[in-house]
Amino acid sequence: MTNELVYTGAVELASLLRSREVSAVEVLEAHLGQIDRLNPLVNAVVTLDEEGARAAAAEADRKLMAGEPVGPLHGLPISFKDTALTAGLRTTFGHPRTKDFVPDVSDLHVQRILDAGAIRVGKTNVPEYAAGSHTFNRVFGVTRNPYDLTKSAGGSSGGAAAALASGFQPIADGSDMGGSLRNPASFCNVVGLRPTPGMVPNTDGNNVFFPLGVAGPMGRTAADAALLFSVMAGPAAADPFSHFPPSPALPIGEPEDLRGLRIAFAPTLGGRIPVERAVLDVVEAQARALTEAGAVVDLECLDLDGSDESFRTLRAAAFDSAWGDDLAADPELFNHFLAWNIREGAALTGRDIVRAEETMTRLIRGAGEFFERYDLVIAPASQVAPFDADLEYPSKIEGHPLETYLDWMRAPYLFTPLGLPALSVPAGFTPAGLPVGLQMVGARGSDARLLRLASAFEKLSPCSSVRPRVRPQGVAAL
Repeated sequence: MTNELVYTGAVELASLLRSREVSAVEVLEAHLGQIDRLNPLVNAVVTLDEEGARAAAAEADRKLMAGEPVGPLHGLPISFKDTALTAGLRTTFGHPRTKDFVPDVSDLHVQRILDAGAIRVGKTNVPEYAAGSHTFNRVFGVTRNPYDLTKSAGGSSGGAAAALASGFQPIADGSDMGGSLRNPASFCNVVGLRPTPGMVPNTDGNNVFFPLGVAGPMGRTAADAALLFSVMAGPAAADPFSHFPPSPALPIGEPEDLRGLRIAFAPTLGGRIPVERAVLDVVEAQARALTEAGAVVDLECLDLDGSDESFRTLRAAAFDSAWGDDLAADPELFNHFLAWNIREGAALTGRDIVRAEETMTRLIRGAGEFFERYDLVIAPASQVAPFDADLEYPSKIEGHPLETYLDWMRAPYLFTPLGLPALSVPAGFTPAGLPVGLQMVGARGSDARLLRLASAFEKLSPCSSVRPRVRPQGVAAL
């Protein structure tokens, strides 16, 4: 029997904890029980610190009993993405050479979440160095989709998304360069927000000038993701670009009225991407639902010309900077498609990189003008429904051959160089019962409004309440 606490929303659960209707120990034990029961099938949580979590939960209850101040995430259990540094807890990056690495410090967003009262339970699985949108590696193996255990959970925050959908935790952190929050959210029927760069400070890598990668929140609903985002967001001196102040609209409050909303619908991003018919059927139905709700929906796409080359150039350059010397010293160190991507970066010139940045500049300026006419862009969050977990990546979409591991990820990553907030919100299911997410993209800095719009959309499409029913024989049915 499933303890209903594991599917209680984060906002409601936080309220129950503060009012002492439930204890942090009780909440933790419910989630640990769910992990014990289902994680051997899903493989979402790859490092577990039960002793540390139980001690932290007992301390959380003591603080509340003593009337001490508590944070907005007080008592909520969370396992962190296995690329995020967690002091005293193993962080493997999904790679054999760091499988026993235990950092001395935590990343800033991790520390903010813990300071807000969350209970650290463990770590969630990732692809090797978070490269790719299918979560598998040589240390822990593949993370499986709780809606169908034969399918991918997406990635690179696939362990986080699967943990949310499976009831292992009510909130999850992730990161997104080419869709690593949006793709797994789509695959696992949860919400994943890629924030505007600067909303969550970039203090954890070696390069604050790198524009593509951001950390962000996940939740089973927009309100739950917003609760976590309210803690993660805010400036930091170590990131000179983190100039956005915490939004007074967080948590998001009431959903925004959809009537009169100006929406650009880009089902194939202006003909730039192939999309599975089953995915298109879901997002087209939701575009019609938004029209019926009073929104003005136009078939339109903002300028994405050059985005593909800009993204791939800057990504490859970053990979070569991070791992080029390691690959040269040991050609067998990385999986074959990550090694290919690193070598692509080694072949670039300084001119290539500056031109990619110039293209990104043009795209950002064009997006600013576009959002003077539209409030929102909607599109598929992923070009495919969850695919077989035994594949490395899809090789074709609707008959269109795909040459690299990046090709099927264009739906989210073509928006990345534009510097816009984007999220995936549950939109429906294919006839086979596989989740499909709707990607919603807003103007730069409109993250809080985007979450309110996602919350309003959830009223039209309440599929976020559809839980997976994981079955030991390997199939999860609705």
